[in-house]
Amino acid sequence: MQAWHFTEMPYPHLPPFDELASIRVTLPSKHFDPKIGADLYNRYLDEYMIADDLGLNMMVNEHHQTATCIDVAAPLSLAILARQTSKGRICILGNPIANRGDPIRIAEEMAMIDCISRGRLNAGFVRGVPYEIFAANTNPSTTLARLWEGVDLCIKAWTSHDEPFNVETQFTHRRAVNVWPRPYQDPHPPVWVTGSSDRESVKRAASKGFVFATFLQPWPVVRDLFDVYRANYRDNGQPGGGGLAFMPILYVGDTESEAERGARELTWYLKAKVEPQLRNPPGYSPVAANVAAMRGGADTRSRTNDGLRATSLEEQREHGVVIYGTPDQVAAQIHREYERIGGFDHLLMMMQAGFLDHKSTVRNMTLFAKEVYPQIKDLPGTVELLAAAQ
Repeated sequence: MQAWHFTEMPYPHLPPFDELASIRVTLPSKHFDPKIGADLYNRYLDEYMIADDLGLNMMVNEHHQTATCIDVAAPLSLAILARQTSKGRICILGNPIANRGDPIRIAEEMAMIDCISRGRLNAGFVRGVPYEIFAANTNPSTTLARLWEGVDLCIKAWTSHDEPFNVETQFTHRRAVNVWPRPYQDPHPPVWVTGSSDRESVKRAASKGFVFATFLQPWPVVRDLFDVYRANYRDNGQPGGGGLAFMPILYVGDTESEAERGARELTWYLKAKVEPQLRNPPGYSPVAANVAAMRGGADTRSRTNDGLRATSLEEQREHGVVIYGTPDQVAAQIHREYERIGGFDHLLMMMQAGFLDHKSTVRNMTLFAKEVYPQIKDLPGTVELLAAAQ
């Protein structure tokens, strides 16, 4: 199992949440102090470098017009890590390809980063969360189609080496595509996708041998999606590659009380406010999914990410959204989630959020790397589990 350190690079120095309508999309930038922001950017990058020294991989993402994530251009932070780290793999999860408009530019950026890192890049692609629609002014109903068209185009650009090719698709029109540089990895960096509970997208990721990831979802939802992936991965006879990635909030403490304190600080992310009209723009989710959610009642809501935001820390741990405790307790919880979900290949860990300070973040990473990771590192991945089941 591969383990990945992750932070959204938050800017938590805000007025109390009850004084704000939202900290996404509409929060005025007067609340951002560039001097504090400069310190935070450098601190977060330093922590990624410490993670690399500890033997962890590194994952970055991007969001826009939000205090939860001031990494607004993940390829920039990824390029810095490509040069300043040397051991762990670096993953972007991901490129919001539906909102950026030019898949070829993304293919170029990823190829360059792959070369700088000497082949340590995992290139992830995302549809983008609903809030991104307003910042990007994109059509919510086309973002899923844009995602998959863009992924296919990037792969074609990475693997076409003999001559330029023309592109005339639904969303992209280019006369001559001829990407320089080509990626360091042959034929291209491993591809990851996330951000969709659409079963057809999960099936498509499996059929192509991409890694499929979930973020902060309760374990029954994760199990359902991962089962869809595993069934289609097996049916398509994938010889290797691919796999599944699971992400909880995670805090390891020297004592139970310290771990609980750290976990409560990390759940600042789950409490981040957003105005209801920004949560689900028309066309983003299928009508049937919206109807099912409205009819589902309290039990259904408790199984969703949004529903769990209002529950207790202990309930969030029970659902696998938050993992915390001493090293042995955390290892046991990871084993539990691994069994409940049916196994996974990558543990993505939100190890910093909100006001969790540098010292606590480094202690969290260090305890995990030295005392937890050895207890889970040899857990078999998707390919091994499927082979054993046959």
